[in-house]
Amino acid sequence: MFGFYGGESPAVLARQKSAMRSAQSKWPFLTNFDCSTILDEQQLIAMVGTRMAVSGAVAEADVHQWAKQQPTS
Repeated sequence: MFGFYGGESPAVLARQKSAMRSAQSKWPFLTNFDCSTILDEQQLIAMVGTRMAVSGAVAEADVHQWAKQQPTS
């Protein structure tokens, strides 16, 4: 999701960085290091749930709502 594997195209890197900034804007507790370790939506849900001390269902709904607002290309 935000983690970089290496060899990504400039377009992919730009999309990942934009999504990371958007996530950090929504959830200010996400550090750059946190984001570099988040590779998929489930990991983001888990981190949001833990850091916000909310249920998995609440975290999942919050992340899904945020993800719907992200550009897909």
